[in-house]
Amino acid sequence: MYIEELIIEGFKSYATRTIISGWDREFNAITGLNGSGKSNILDSICFVLGISTLSHVRANNLQDLVYKRGQAGITKASVTIVFNNEDRERSPPGYENHKQISVTRQIVVNGRNKYIVNGHNKNQQDVANLFQSVQLNVNNPHFLIMQGRITKVLNMKPPEILAMIEEAAGTRMFEDRKEKAFKTMSKKDAKLEEINTLLETEIGPKLEKLRESKRTFLEYQKMAADLDQLRRLLIAHDYVKCETKLQTSGQDLEEKKDRIVTLEQMQGVLAQDMEDIDDKIAEIVAEREKDSAQLTKLESTFKEYAKELVKVQTQCKLKEDTIADEQKNKNSLLKEKNETEQSLLDGKAKYEKLTADYESTMKEHEEKADSIRKLEDLIQTLSTGLAAKEGQENGYQTQLQDANKAVSTAASEAEQAKLKITHLKKELQEKLPKAKAAEKQNSSLLAEVKANKNVTEMLQSQLNDISWNPDREMELLRQKQVGQSAVNDLRERIEGLERELSAFQFDYTDPVPNFDRRKVKGLVAELVSISKENFDSATALEICAGGKLYNVVVESELVGTQLLQKGRLKRRVTIIPLNKISAFKIQAERLATAKRLAPGKVDLALNLVGYDDEIEAAMNYVFGSALVCKDAETAKRVTFDKGVRMRSITLEGDTYDPSGQLSGGSKPNSAGVLLKLGTLKDLRKKLADLENGLKEVAREYDGYQRTASHYQGLKQKLDLKLHEGRLLEERLNTNASAQIIQHVESLRKQLQEQETLRQECLEKKAAAQERRTHVEKEMKEFSAHREDKLKSLQKELATGKAQLAKAAPEIRKVQQQIDLTKEEAAQLEKEIVQLEHQICQVEKVIDDYVNEERVLKDQLAEIKRSYDKAEYALEHERQALSAFDVETKELETQKKEKKQLLEDCKLEVQKLKHELEKFHSEREQATRRVKELVQNHPWIPDQRQLFGKPGTGYDFAKQDLGEVRKRVSQLEERHKILERKLDQHVMDKFDRVEKKETQLKQMLATVKRDKRKIQETIGELDKYKREALRKTWEKVNVDFGAIFGDLLPGNSSKLEPPEGQDITEGLEVKVALGGVWKQSLTELSGGQRSLIALSLILSLLQYKPAPMYILDEVDSALDLSHTQNIGQLIRTRFKGSQFIIVSLKDGMFNNANVLFKTKFRDGVSTVERIAQRDKERSAATSTAGKKGRVVGVVRGGVMTPRRMN
Repeated sequence: MYIEELIIEGFKSYATRTIISGWDREFNAITGLNGSGKSNILDSICFVLGISTLSHVRANNLQDLVYKRGQAGITKASVTIVFNNEDRERSPPGYENHKQISVTRQIVVNGRNKYIVNGHNKNQQDVANLFQSVQLNVNNPHFLIMQGRITKVLNMKPPEILAMIEEAAGTRMFEDRKEKAFKTMSKKDAKLEEINTLLETEIGPKLEKLRESKRTFLEYQKMAADLDQLRRLLIAHDYVKCETKLQTSGQDLEEKKDRIVTLEQMQGVLAQDMEDIDDKIAEIVAEREKDSAQLTKLESTFKEYAKELVKVQTQCKLKEDTIADEQKNKNSLLKEKNETEQSLLDGKAKYEKLTADYESTMKEHEEKADSIRKLEDLIQTLSTGLAAKEGQENGYQTQLQDANKAVSTAASEAEQAKLKITHLKKELQEKLPKAKAAEKQNSSLLAEVKANKNVTEMLQSQLNDISWNPDREMELLRQKQVGQSAVNDLRERIEGLERELSAFQFDYTDPVPNFDRRKVKGLVAELVSISKENFDSATALEICAGGKLYNVVVESELVGTQLLQKGRLKRRVTIIPLNKISAFKIQAERLATAKRLAPGKVDLALNLVGYDDEIEAAMNYVFGSALVCKDAETAKRVTFDKGVRMRSITLEGDTYDPSGQLSGGSKPNSAGVLLKLGTLKDLRKKLADLENGLKEVAREYDGYQRTASHYQGLKQKLDLKLHEGRLLEERLNTNASAQIIQHVESLRKQLQEQETLRQECLEKKAAAQERRTHVEKEMKEFSAHREDKLKSLQKELATGKAQLAKAAPEIRKVQQQIDLTKEEAAQLEKEIVQLEHQICQVEKVIDDYVNEERVLKDQLAEIKRSYDKAEYALEHERQALSAFDVETKELETQKKEKKQLLEDCKLEVQKLKHELEKFHSEREQATRRVKELVQNHPWIPDQRQLFGKPGTGYDFAKQDLGEVRKRVSQLEERHKILERKLDQHVMDKFDRVEKKETQLKQMLATVKRDKRKIQETIGELDKYKREALRKTWEKVNVDFGAIFGDLLPGNSSKLEPPEGQDITEGLEVKVALGGVWKQSLTELSGGQRSLIALSLILSLLQYKPAPMYILDEVDSALDLSHTQNIGQLIRTRFKGSQFIIVSLKDGMFNNANVLFKTKFRDGVSTVERIAQRDKERSAATSTAGKKGRVVGVVRGGVMTPRRMN
């Protein structure tokens, strides 16, 4: 909060309305000649802030503040300060939403003093509180440093310096108010003593006496009122009682007579009903005895069928096992046969490969041997003919002759083939036109032949692609028959169990279209399972669940409602909605206690059953509140133990309840249903597995049948096409045109053969010519190099013989392998024949066993039907006998009820007759009593409508009339005693004295309470004050030294308590110049002392900055350099507060952001504003030009800006 605008009118030297605006929010300076009114601006600010010591504003009284004391025609002084209040965190309480706060103070000569805040009148204390809340306490100001303040600080004693620290800490105001509080409390103590004396000596005794008299008077009044009310209550009750008897007597009389007649008639009816019930019971007992003999007979028949059924089932099972074993044996033989056949195929392939390799090798070997023989003959010829040169020529000559002969022969054969080709071409040329004509005549027949050939080839390819094994088909057929038989047996067993467990069938129709049946989980009995290790607990679990086994579990109560309303249920059911069921489950501590009492012999029923997680809530509801024990001793121990107290059930079915109830002795009729249901589930699962396996076998068998059907169809088509092809060939052979065509085809074939033969002959001729050339070359080489050539031939001969010798063992080895492979194949063929024989024998045995099994199953089915019929008849008979027992029990219950009704009727008749005799005498007495009451108490007719009504004084139901009569007697006696010593005016006397005592006590209590609170508050604030004072001292001490060091570099200062004293007793200034601490300030120069005082004041200002600081010529004792330092210090260090400084030195006001110059003209002060620094945060800022500055001049009471060059 800082000053934005100051409006002065009629205050001291400002006669006219003067508006000073554009105050900088940080540093403002005021200067002017002496007497120009610069200090009057500060006085006007202090005036608005509510200063009470007028000497601080250089006035003796308020009239001195008015222009010329009101003698110049101006009789009112008014000053208005407009504060900027945009900073809400530092805003006065209650003014957070006001962006500006306007405070005006006005005084009138010889008139009143008025304050106005934002247009509303306020008293001086409200304004003082407003400024004190933002640390602007003008009557004890630390923000106001007037002329002479520096000198006072220099002469201050330690307690006075401490007071400055207290003011900065904010504790000084607390000290002032504490002193005022102590003075006020001392005055109140004398008044308290006076009030206590008055209460003790005068008012107390008198009031006690009057209080006793008042109690007596009030007791008398209350007693009289109570006595009158109770008397009226008794009289009214007596009146109503008699009147009621008179009103209801006639009606009651007739009702009671009618009731007696009705009860006598009812007695006759009940007696007859009891006789009828006895007759029915006798008939039912006779009928039951008759049916008991039939039951015995049925039980005997049922047992015989059961024995026979077990016997045949065992035989069927043995037969099935035998068939399975034989089938395994057959499968083993088939597998062995397949493996042997594969081995045979592999052996034959190996034999063929070895044979082909052997033939190829032998051919090469023979050609090599022939070449060796010829070479050997050549060498022999050449060697023999060495003495006669003709031998050599003869050897080569023979080869040359052979080559010439081969050339001649090949040329002759080629020429013959050429002649034949010429002849065939000529004949073909002649026959070809006839063949074309014949083709036209037989084109359709030829097309049929060609089409038939294509179709035949396609069908043959399709047949080759089909993979069909007749043996596998027969095996699948047998598996299908065996599987179907097993499925039928299982279905019969399941149907039998379902009939036996028909009570657990839950059938319903969909209550709504597209109903999701998964929301109906089923009966509880069907949803639980029992593992084999817990089979012995089945009876206990059935008794634990009881009738809940038949409850139906559903997903929600909505599903249950739909089933009950639209499900068309065939019987009544109880439904368990999973989302609503609230189940009790035994606490873990109880279960642990039970297991500790009988380790291994007790467990929670819920833990013995299996179920899905989604139905856990229903299982908790059914099995979560009972224990299952192995024996009775364990059940007793855990049931009645204080730490358990839970219902327990033994494995035999005996139930122990903590209430003391025991039940058991025999198993229920439903014993074993859970195990049967478990067996039914297992059979259904096994049936599902068998049906899946059977489906797979049937699928494969159907595939084989389709393949076989497809194969037979193709085979028939192929045979048909082959037959058609033969017929077409016969037609072609017997047709003349066809013969011509065939002859042409034959000629073409012969022509192709001769061309091939001629080509081969030409190739042979070329080879023979090449061989002849080679021999001629050899002859020439032999003639030129006979020795070398002979050696070369001999070497070639030796190499060839060595190769033949080396190849002989390999050839023999291959021959041996061929022989061995041939023998192995022959052996495998024998084994295959033997295996096929064994397989035939096994299949025959299996067929015999299957026939025997079929006979046994037919026999079993017949026995099973008889067994089921006997079982149904037995169960029906048992139910009939059970119905007899139920009916007999119901009849006996009816008889007992009717007998009790008969006794009640007789008793009521006797009672009514006695009441009739008593009624007549009471009626006469009631008539007389009503008349007497009305005569003696006239108020009865007026109050009659209230008698007996609730909420009135005549509410008979709320009162014990016997006690009322006793109370009336006591009150009458006490009333007589009090009436003799009663003071009738005691109430007025007591009220006057009591009121006075109450007022005095309230005043006394208020004063004591306020005194106690003040003392407690002062004690707490003393603690806070000391802590705040210490923190303030430490902070101010640091700033004091720093500021003094800035003003006088190289020196320091501090505040310390006087020697031997505490901080709360005083503080004194210590100064260090040149590193030496001075003992006294008298050792300092005047300027140094002024700097010390000013540093202390500024450090106090910096500790807890107020929104505004006012300094009046604080630099008067300083030289220019120190004045400049202080100005810079204020501008740079004090950024959060608004400074208003009056100074005559350039070094000070040149540092200000805004400078106000005052002038005194014609007896009136004026103000000129100069904006020395442009700042965005200035309240009123004008931008100076490049040459000159902006100033504000007050003319006619309004400041206007102008430019100064």
